[in-house]
Amino acid sequence: MRIWVGIAAAALLAWPAFAADRALVISNENYADASGVFGASEAVRAAAALRSAGFSVLDGRDLNTRDLRARLSDLLQVAGAQDRIVILLAGHFATSAGQSWYLGTDVSLPNLATVGGFGLDLATVLAVAAQAPGGAVVLLGSEDRRLPLDKGLTPGIGALAVPQGVTVVQGDARTVARFVTGSVTLKGQSLAAMLEAAPDLQASGFLPAAIPFRPETATSPIVAAPVPVDPGQTAAQRAAEDAAWGAANTAKTLPGYEGYLQNYPAGRFAVLARSEVERLRNDPQVRAELAEAALTLNRDQRRTIQRQLSLLGFDPRGIDGVFGRGSRAAIAAWQRGIGLPGTGFVTQDQVTRLTAQADRRAAELEAEAAARKAEQDRQDRLYWDQTGAAGDEAGLRAYLKRFPDGLFAELAADRLAVYEDQRRTETAALEGTAWDRAEAANTQASYQDYLGQFPRGAFAAEAQARIEALQEEAQGGADRARAEAAEAALGLNPLARTLIERRLDGLGLKPGEADGVFDERTRRAIRRFQQSRNQPRTGYLDQAAVVALLAGGIIKFGE
Repeated sequence: MRIWVGIAAAALLAWPAFAADRALVISNENYADASGVFGASEAVRAAAALRSAGFSVLDGRDLNTRDLRARLSDLLQVAGAQDRIVILLAGHFATSAGQSWYLGTDVSLPNLATVGGFGLDLATVLAVAAQAPGGAVVLLGSEDRRLPLDKGLTPGIGALAVPQGVTVVQGDARTVARFVTGSVTLKGQSLAAMLEAAPDLQASGFLPAAIPFRPETATSPIVAAPVPVDPGQTAAQRAAEDAAWGAANTAKTLPGYEGYLQNYPAGRFAVLARSEVERLRNDPQVRAELAEAALTLNRDQRRTIQRQLSLLGFDPRGIDGVFGRGSRAAIAAWQRGIGLPGTGFVTQDQVTRLTAQADRRAAELEAEAAARKAEQDRQDRLYWDQTGAAGDEAGLRAYLKRFPDGLFAELAADRLAVYEDQRRTETAALEGTAWDRAEAANTQASYQDYLGQFPRGAFAAEAQARIEALQEEAQGGADRARAEAAEAALGLNPLARTLIERRLDGLGLKPGEADGVFDERTRRAIRRFQQSRNQPRTGYLDQAAVVALLAGGIIKFGE
C-alpha cells in the first residue's frame, strides 16, 4: 500500500536527501508607467531572512516581464515534489473575469488582449507551486496605487483557482513581506497558526492546522507527493484507491472526502483528504449546510418553513416540502433581511426566529382582515338596509349587483325567486314558455330573444340582469381560467380542501359542508375571504391565498 509520508508514526520516513527549501522573491517597486509600490521594497528583507533560514532563494528587483518569466522558469527547473516552496510576489496586479496577472515593471496601459505580454499569469505561478503539493505557499502583496489599465482590466487580484496542496496568502505588500520574515521562516508552526496571528492577511487553499510548514527536525512529517511504502498493494487495489480519491476530489464535498478516509484511513491521499475535511468544516457555507442537515427536517416541516417565508413576503416558488433554488433564495433573502449571512440553509435558532416572525405576521394579517371584514360587513348591512331590506324587487337587485357575495346575498336571491314564481304564475302561457326557453339556454342570445318578444314582459328586468352578468362573466373568462389553473397547480388533496373549508367556516364565511368538495357555496366563501384580505375575488385559491388562509395555526413546525 502507498501512503503519504508522515501520515502515521509507524510509517514515518527520513527526509529525502534531495529535498530542499526553495524560494522565489520578486520586489517590483518602480514602474515605468504606474505609481510605485513602496511596500514592495520590504520583500528584499524577506529574501534575506529566507536565506538566513536556509532557503535557496531566487530573487529579483524591479524586473520586466521577460526577467519575471526567466525567474519563474528557473524555479520550475529545480523544484521537486519533496521541496518546500515559497513564492513572494510584490507589486502591481491586474485582473479580468477568471484570470489575474502579476505585472512586470515595463507594463504600459495594457488591455485584456495585451496583458499577457506584460506579466505572469497567476494560474501559471500556482501551477509551478503545485509541483510541491502540501509544501508550497504563494504570497501576493500589493498596494492601492495608480495603475493605468485599458479596456477589460481592473487593478487587483481576482478569484483564484488554487491547486490541491497549495496555500495562497494575500494582503498589503509590506504586511505580506513582514509575514514571510517573521513567521514563514520559523519552524514547528503550521501556516494556519501563523495566519491566526496575522488578521490583516487573507488566506485560501491548503491550510492544515496540525501540520507544521517547516518541521523542527529532518524526520518530522512532511506533506508531499504520495510515496509508495507498501509494495504489496496490487495494481487493482491502487486503481480502486485512485478511483475513490478521484471521485472525492471531483465532488469536493465533505461527505466525499470523509468517505475516502473511511475506506483508506492511511491512504496515499489521506493527508490531503483530512486537510480538505478540516477546511470544509471551517467553511461558513458548509457549516450552514451541516447545521440544517442535523435538523433532519421532514417534508411537512419544510412545507411549514416555505409557508412561513411566503407569509413574510419571501417567495419560495412553491410549497412542496422540497428546498430547491427558489426556497434557498428565499431563505437567503430572509437571512440577509435580519442581518445574517445569506447562506440559504437554516439553523434551529433561525427556524425559531422564522416561526416567531411568521406567527406575528399571521396575527397582524388576522387583525387586518378582521378590521377590513368588519368595515365591509358594516357597509354591507348599511346598503342592505337602504335597498334589499324593504323587500322590493328593485332594491333586491340593486343589493345583489353591489354585493353578489354579501351577507344577505342568499336571502336576496331567495326573495327574487319568489317574485319570479309569482310572475310565472301571472304571465300568459306564451311568455312563460319563452322565458323557460331562455332560462334553459342561459345565454346572452336567449335572453335577448326573450326581450325581443317581450320588451316589457314580466321577466324583462331579470333578463337584462342576466345578460349583464353573462357579459361580466365572459369578460372575466380568461382571468377565471388562470385562477382555475393556479388552484389546480397547488395539487390540493381532499384533506387539504377539508381543512380549508373548516378554516372558512371558522371565519364565519359559510362554505357549506366540510367535505373536501369546493361547490358554489365554497367558492362564494373563498371570494368573501379574498375580499377581506384585499386579494382578487376569483373564488379560486392560489399560493398567496392558501398561505393567508392557513396563517395562524393549522400546521405548525414540528407537528
